[in-house]
Amino acid sequence: MAMKFSVLASGSSGNAIYVETDEHSFLVDAGLSCKQIGNLFQQIGRDPAKLDGLLVTHEHSDHIKGIGVMARKYKLPVFANERTWQAMDGLIGEIATEQKFVFGMETVQSYGGLDIESFGVSHDAAEPMFYIFRSGGKKLVIVTDTGYVSDRMKGIISDADMYVFESNHDIDMLRMGRYPWNIKRRILSDVGHVSNEDAALAMSEVIGDNTKRIYLAHLSRDNNMKDLARMSVQQTLEAQGMAVGSQFELFDTDPSIPTDLTAV
Repeated sequence: MAMKFSVLASGSSGNAIYVETDEHSFLVDAGLSCKQIGNLFQQIGRDPAKLDGLLVTHEHSDHIKGIGVMARKYKLPVFANERTWQAMDGLIGEIATEQKFVFGMETVQSYGGLDIESFGVSHDAAEPMFYIFRSGGKKLVIVTDTGYVSDRMKGIISDADMYVFESNHDIDMLRMGRYPWNIKRRILSDVGHVSNEDAALAMSEVIGDNTKRIYLAHLSRDNNMKDLARMSVQQTLEAQGMAVGSQFELFDTDPSIPTDLTAV
């Protein structure tokens, strides 16, 4: 069963990732307006009304901005863990009870030949978690919004065919930038976001023989640049003995331009 995905949008202004098999399709987060997400779906030739559900990672606005309107407009099921549901209360408007589903932390839900596994990350939200998709012997891992990548996480996400991996900031740009110190401290903390170098070091420990593509995601608009992120990650991986470009490839993501719908 072929599994395909597109990073519709990724960055501090909004995040949404589309995953499909021949039988099912899901959207991980809806951190843009319903109209914007509809336009992104058009660009990849898909219809949001046909989604099987919306999977929520955590309650920050760049991940849930469009959840409520999407759910109401298209009558979509919404999946989140109990603490995230509580944290979203009052942020996404009313959602009908029959559209609200609990997806527990570190559990697996199956839809035909598609298995979706949740796992916890270290971020300053109620109970943040991300997702692994498995179908047809392939494995897609989505992991952003984490201050560090723990050994437990590394074990869960290792040797995926494809990764959507946070590469949030360049440490020097962040330190020299315009953010107030309390925001800088939050981003650099264990419940903030991983830097380009720390992301690459974590990647070097999880990349396996099956790994073919890594998408650098959730880049800071103010404290990173695509070229810088890719260069930093590549240099760090190559210093760890990884053959970037032949063993696997690195790809950019964008806040407003979807990646090509790609088979995992």
